[in-house]
Amino acid sequence: MVAVKAGDIESLLRRPDTRAAVVLLYGPDGGLVSERARTFAERSVSDASDPFQLVRLDGDEVAGDPLRLADEANTIGLFGGKRAIWVRAGSRNLAPAVTPILAAPPQDAIIVIEAGELQKSAPLRVLCERSPAALAVPCYADDARSLAALIDTTLKDAGLGIAPEAKRLLLSLIGADRGATRGEIEKLVLYAYGRGEISVEDVEAVIGDVSALAFDAGVDAAYLGELADLDKAHSRLMAEGTDAGSFLGYALRHGLMLAQARIGVDRGASPAAAAEGMRSLHFKRKPLVERQLRLWTTPMLRTAIGDLGTAVAATRRQAALASEITLKSLWGLALAARRASRGRG
Repeated sequence: MVAVKAGDIESLLRRPDTRAAVVLLYGPDGGLVSERARTFAERSVSDASDPFQLVRLDGDEVAGDPLRLADEANTIGLFGGKRAIWVRAGSRNLAPAVTPILAAPPQDAIIVIEAGELQKSAPLRVLCERSPAALAVPCYADDARSLAALIDTTLKDAGLGIAPEAKRLLLSLIGADRGATRGEIEKLVLYAYGRGEISVEDVEAVIGDVSALAFDAGVDAAYLGELADLDKAHSRLMAEGTDAGSFLGYALRHGLMLAQARIGVDRGASPAAAAEGMRSLHFKRKPLVERQLRLWTTPMLRTAIGDLGTAVAATRRQAALASEITLKSLWGLALAARRASRGRG
């Protein structure tokens, strides 16, 4: 069964393939990984509220006792039926615990593993991608199409519409992390409940302040080497209780968008034209992004994206240090931008 293509993931979630013994969900967007793991686990059993049908295990505890997972997977439920075992991976390698399950898949259980960013060479990812008894599901940051679909579905369920200009504004303000994105949309739904249609003013009142000012300001400061502004944005977000990993994920998503636009510059497009072509980019940020496209080269962005992905995973493993890890990683971006600026001076 091996790796699942991005375009097949939503249909897989609607009708989970319970023939798989193990489903590995991984990627830098922690909120999206968690949401999809929950969906897959809950839809794999008849009653997700039954603790005998849906079992939750800590990944590090499983890694410390590799046979525990196989024992749990082969345990017969009190009333029979399919069981799902949802494992949240930590910092320890789960491959030794998963190997015997793939060698002898259980008949009435499925293992759903929620992991962070995994390199291609990561033992668990390699194991699942090569096994016919496993599914490996990558979870990367939402693009404009998937964000638009999420908005449409959530608002339709709430009996709300949204004005075209309000939707464009909303798309420009969300998307760093699926969990944070869903939370912002749900806040908007509550704010506009009973009005029929969401307006630009509604979006600005609920989402614009935090997302546009703090997230964007912090990320732009990092990619432009403006350390004081970066520190200010980071301090503000942490004081407001923002998840540090979401802030870092936002920086990663911006880096991916910047890298795609930079390829256009490498092929002869002007930074202004490349910035204009970036989806979900608020018009007020375009001059700043043009400067970033002039400053950052494609090799620099590849390195930055890799470093950010590693840092996002670290915030999941060491939640108590997430704020410090985030600031250190963004400082690394800012210092790289400063070195590049001096080199061009």
